[in-house]
Amino acid sequence: MAQSRVLADRIYSGEGIAADAARIIAANILLALCAHIAIPLPWTPVPITGQTFGVLLVAVLLGSGRGTIAIVLYLLEGMAGLPVFAPYGAPGPARFFGPTAGYLLAYPPATFVTAWLSERAAGLGFLRLAGVRLTGALISGEAIIFAIGCFWLAVATGLGWGPAISAGLLPFLPGEIIKMVLVAVTVRGVELARQKS
Repeated sequence: MAQSRVLADRIYSGEGIAADAARIIAANILLALCAHIAIPLPWTPVPITGQTFGVLLVAVLLGSGRGTIAIVLYLLEGMAGLPVFAPYGAPGPARFFGPTAGYLLAYPPATFVTAWLSERAAGLGFLRLAGVRLTGALISGEAIIFAIGCFWLAVATGLGWGPAISAGLLPFLPGEIIKMVLVAVTVRGVELARQKS
């Protein structure tokens, strides 16, 4: 039997609707927990959060189909007023009109692209995947998130491009590099655990 291209299937090999639902529920819990790791910054309306780590990890673990479904459900939960977003900002649907709306709206396409690229590389084994291919997938996801997030800041909130990049991208670059490394380490841990089992 061919090795699954989706890491979640190698962690938990159950099949069917119930197994998929369990994976998606687990992903939603992870996303909500990551969102609540949040630090406000006084010079920008965008806080530091663990959300991008959660989005990238869900993409790599669940794949393009289930990963995107999990992210869309997460956004719908937040829109319904459930406390799944970072604790700073307007509640419910109003969050999608605030300064961080662009980042939230970028999560589904970023998840799909990151997952799709990861799936193409999964058959190559961890060393190749965690090298060029996984790095490329993660950078692509990050680029989508920050491009749409900064676009929203620049246009919808009227900041303009220079201030939007200063407020919505530059302060976060070191943290995003750390998050990508953590995703790669998690992937390696899953691969090594599966090899030993």
